[in-house]
Amino acid sequence: MSDVALDRPPLDAKPQAASIVLFVALLLLGVGFAVHGITKDMNAANTPPLAIGAFVLLGLALLIALGFEFVNGFHDTANAVATVIYTNSLPAEAAVVWSGSWNLIGVLASSGTVAFTVVTLLPVELILQVGSGAGYAMIFSLLIAAIVWNLGTWVLGLPASSSHTMIGSIIGVGLANQFMAEPGIGASGVDWGQAERVFEALLLSPLIGFSFSALLLLAMKQAVRNRRLYEAPDTSTPPPPWIRGLLILTCTGVSFAHGSNDGQKGMGLIMLILIGAVPTAYALNRAMPESSTPYFLQMTQQAEQVFAAHSNGAIVPAAEARSQVMEALRDRKLGGAALFASLAGLSADIHAQVAATGSIAHVPAAATKNVRNDMFLVSEAVHQMQKQGVTFSAAEMDVMREFRAGLDASTKFIPNWVKVAVAIALGLGTMVGWKRIVVTVGERIGKAHLSYGQGASAELVAAATILAADWYGVPVSTTHVLSSGIAGTMAANGSGLQWRTVRSIALAWVLTLPAAALLSGSLYFTLRQFV
Repeated sequence: MSDVALDRPPLDAKPQAASIVLFVALLLLGVGFAVHGITKDMNAANTPPLAIGAFVLLGLALLIALGFEFVNGFHDTANAVATVIYTNSLPAEAAVVWSGSWNLIGVLASSGTVAFTVVTLLPVELILQVGSGAGYAMIFSLLIAAIVWNLGTWVLGLPASSSHTMIGSIIGVGLANQFMAEPGIGASGVDWGQAERVFEALLLSPLIGFSFSALLLLAMKQAVRNRRLYEAPDTSTPPPPWIRGLLILTCTGVSFAHGSNDGQKGMGLIMLILIGAVPTAYALNRAMPESSTPYFLQMTQQAEQVFAAHSNGAIVPAAEARSQVMEALRDRKLGGAALFASLAGLSADIHAQVAATGSIAHVPAAATKNVRNDMFLVSEAVHQMQKQGVTFSAAEMDVMREFRAGLDASTKFIPNWVKVAVAIALGLGTMVGWKRIVVTVGERIGKAHLSYGQGASAELVAAATILAADWYGVPVSTTHVLSSGIAGTMAANGSGLQWRTVRSIALAWVLTLPAAALLSGSLYFTLRQFV
């Protein structure tokens, strides 16, 4: 319940026939394009037909992953559309269709960097063995936990963070995996160094949203002395054209930014699913041009020489080196001559496998999984060594940078059909179920009706913050940035805050990480008993 009575724009109009037709058409397009994409990729890689059990697991895992993006869409719709709806810049139905379209475009335009930032938070042995029972248990657990928490907060009308939820679910799986490790064998839990980087982004984003939105509104008041911008708008008439254009533009920016950042979280998990189920088609990027092979082989040889120089010339055979590097990554102990000898052995094996076939695209099916795992292990080891302060000369750093770029291009890729499927799932989700959280954002954060200036300030800051996070490859919460931005503008405008709602939102934010972690950890523990 709101503490004050606010004029509410019409939110209960039934969907028009055109919207329903568009929804169904996009749904069929997404399903058809995904089936076509998988079939094409498997045929290109000469992959034999999947067994019935593997096919069912693949289909179920993809359905749940796309379901997470769908729920993410309608859970986070309010972040973009509340301002244009409550300022009467767009009718509610037009706003959510417009927002959904730009969410879709944002996903298609995304770089994919955030997708693999999220993936590297997972336990290393589960990433390498994602096709195992434990790997599927991991995927199902964290996705189901994230969906359940998102749905729960949506029912309560609380704008909680899907990013926060996903990170909490990953932490729960990591801790459960470590807890269930067999005595004497061990297992990796959470990469707390990587998690700390994500935590910083999630913690700073609401502070940035609140303070920068407040400052921008105050600056607007000094630069544009038009009282109408800062007063409660008339919900029965649209604003002047230039104000309406500005608000639609900021809605578009937040929708695009949300798609470009949040859409990637599902992409990385879908790629893990595909690598586990169809490694011959998805473990390596077979779309890499053959013309890039000579340079890649050259950098692989140079990297092997750098590693050997730090191991006094010692090189460990690949079979033994894999376990040693994985153990070092699991224990977060990177450095020493023994590790360099193992990295030299893996680099030599990568070079031999690719040189024997002439390109990444022609690595035989039987060797695909090992080559991919070798590349992943070496790339992550080099990345972690640099973070832990292992020193290289300037020339060696150049080699490591180019070598890692080649390894990541070979293993960290997202097919176009995956982007399209995620884009459609997120876009369709944006078009439904939006009312609950729109009402909270539009009515229950401040004590006064959202003004034109407040809506524009909060959304400009939100769009800029999310796009910057996308550029740096870190996941941030659209919900946190925009909700806190609206609160900041209410404070700056002297409108006052409804502290009961603010406390409820803050409590949901505080509980999201531990609750999602508990849910996913419990699910993982349970599924491991059966899988």
